[in-house]
Amino acid sequence: MIRILLVGANGRMGRAVSAACGAEHKIVARVDSVISDGVYNDISFVLEKCDVILDFSSHLYTEAVLSYAVKNNVPAVIATTGHTPAELDIIKSAAKKIPVFKAGNMSIAVNVLCRLAAEAAGILDDFDIEIIETHHRNKLDAPSGTALMIANSIEEQVGERTHTFDRTGRSEKRPYNEIGIHSVRGGSDIGEHEVIFFGNGERLSIKHVAEGRELFAQGALRACSYILTKPAGFYDMRSLLLDCGRENK
Repeated sequence: MIRILLVGANGRMGRAVSAACGAEHKIVARVDSVISDGVYNDISFVLEKCDVILDFSSHLYTEAVLSYAVKNNVPAVIATTGHTPAELDIIKSAAKKIPVFKAGNMSIAVNVLCRLAAEAAGILDDFDIEIIETHHRNKLDAPSGTALMIANSIEEQVGERTHTFDRTGRSEKRPYNEIGIHSVRGGSDIGEHEVIFFGNGERLSIKHVAEGRELFAQGALRACSYILTKPAGFYDMRSLLLDCGRENK
């Protein structure tokens, strides 16, 4: 049984993680800024022993989560997005002392999409690339962490490109060395990401649609299981998928 300290327990994803826990995982402590019965409002107050911390709260709370994790020598899974460069430095610093798993999206299939998009970009080297992401009206960050993760995966394959988020008022043609990233917000849409490759007379589209939050919860729990066996260092979904590929050979 893996004992989890769940941060952001009262949020949509926190509730989905609690519902997804089975025989292998158990939430032994909960933290959330919204006070409720049995939930701490500050991670420093947590007394229960845990095997791993799973954070679905906010990037603003990352420093507190990792400070607790390092102090108690507990692995951490960071499932929040929107981190500033300073916050990313905090994550990298903590990873020198404990295992830290971070992913912009906890879906296994989304991370496969990243790999497919990168491979396609390497082959279709003269195609224009656009990324469209759609989320519910309450999502705070734009573009999504997943859209940036897709763009970064492509750039690891083909080299750095300009990220363009808004073409309003621009009076020049589209440059080749550009990835357009577009954010759509509305309703209760859980999440959709599409990468489009535009060529001369043809178009290739790769799309992922999230139909429920359960898939993110299952991916996060899988990350919790994965990181327990690792030494101090930084890990992500690519690490997990690579290790799974080796195991299946």
